[in-house]
Amino acid sequence: MPTYRDEAVVLRTHKLGEADRIVTMLSRQHGKVRAVAKGVRRTGSRFGARLEPFMVVDVQCYIGRSLDIVQQVEMLGSYGGDIAGDYARFTAATAMVETADRLTEHEAGLQHYLLLVGALRSLSRAEHAPGLTLDSYLLRALSIAGWAPSFVDCAVTGEPGPHSAFVVQLGGVVSDAAAPPGSPRLDADTLQLLAALLAGDWQTADAADERTRAQASGVTAAYTQFHLERGLRSLEHVDRTTA
Repeated sequence: MPTYRDEAVVLRTHKLGEADRIVTMLSRQHGKVRAVAKGVRRTGSRFGARLEPFMVVDVQCYIGRSLDIVQQVEMLGSYGGDIAGDYARFTAATAMVETADRLTEHEAGLQHYLLLVGALRSLSRAEHAPGLTLDSYLLRALSIAGWAPSFVDCAVTGEPGPHSAFVVQLGGVVSDAAAPPGSPRLDADTLQLLAALLAGDWQTADAADERTRAQASGVTAAYTQFHLERGLRSLEHVDRTTA
């Protein structure tokens, strides 16, 4: 029987028929997987609660013609409960998994999986403000996908920074000579926070004030939506009050 076993994080689910569910997962070794979990919506299902968004599982699947079939599931990281109990964390996690789903539409690698699992774990433990965790995830996920933003040197000419003009379409900060007329300007604190979020410098990120966090979030959202080409529906609902 053609089966495989892998670690995976659940991105989303859809109802199928009376009792089944289609589960979309980002796996460690097999990329993005879509599989049918039979009978999981019935009372007393052995693994229904394990196949919810934000859960990290050890899953065994049978390879089907169009969709694989879930055979066994063991819990590795039960992050969904802690995340779902807090609106700010829930909306941040929802934006993360939607981004992961979009970025891995054609190709997924181990880095995407590890980054998402780490971000969800951190979010469930409330290690940092949800908005900071989300923005760090978005910037780093885009970098893995090949769209790393520049927050110091000019994204066009490579001229050493610092520069204050930020142009989403050009890949980050640009020198005055390369900046189109009317380019928005970012202050030094916002650029420092953005660079810290990209690098995972949490000491600097956690120390940023609310105004700086709000500006960095706006820049991150604009940069993300430009490169994904279609807007992220979940990003509109992110609770930034504790960002």
